[in-house]
Amino acid sequence: MRRIPLKAIPRKIGRKSELKRMRKAGWLPAEVYGKGVENLHVYISKKDFEKLPHGEAYLINLEVEGEQEPRVCIVKEVQTDWTGTNPIHVDLQDLTHTAEIEAEIPVHIVGTPKGLEKGGTLEVAMQTITVKAPPAKLPEHIEVDVSNLDIGDVLYVKDLPVPEGTQIMDNPDEVVVVILEPEEEETAGEETEGGEGETTA
Repeated sequence: MRRIPLKAIPRKIGRKSELKRMRKAGWLPAEVYGKGVENLHVYISKKDFEKLPHGEAYLINLEVEGEQEPRVCIVKEVQTDWTGTNPIHVDLQDLTHTAEIEAEIPVHIVGTPKGLEKGGTLEVAMQTITVKAPPAKLPEHIEVDVSNLDIGDVLYVKDLPVPEGTQIMDNPDEVVVVILEPEEEETAGEETEGGEGETTA
């Protein structure tokens, strides 16, 4: 799985003036916590944080100033201001001593179903799935090839390819992709009530 470096500097708690100053300078307060590690208060670059990808799973190599080795983390929670888009605080989970984690990863559809050539419609019922894996083996996404799907074919969770060391946590009988039958077109030239062009005596 892809790892993205992110730098952090230690943060002292209880200094509102410092917090305000650091935010103005482009730093975002964050908490780092996890199994077997002490909670750590840090600042991370807001600009770098907002560059992190969306719609895919990834790990963060958190490079904390003063520490020799980076911490392997994931974004656990992001607090925003009243606009709902501007981050003001981040929680990072340290996975250094975590054997397995659960994560929601995207489903990537590849190929063109042969049922589309017959007028069918591709409907994706699940955009993401939940998986459980060791942090180092957590996949970025699950790739689903739909090239051989014909009209009426259904792909279930149990049909998905499972990467080595990964367990899918969703219901195996849940529908992921289905090729719907063509919609019947209304018959052209249907007679109108009373008949078209009818004359009276």
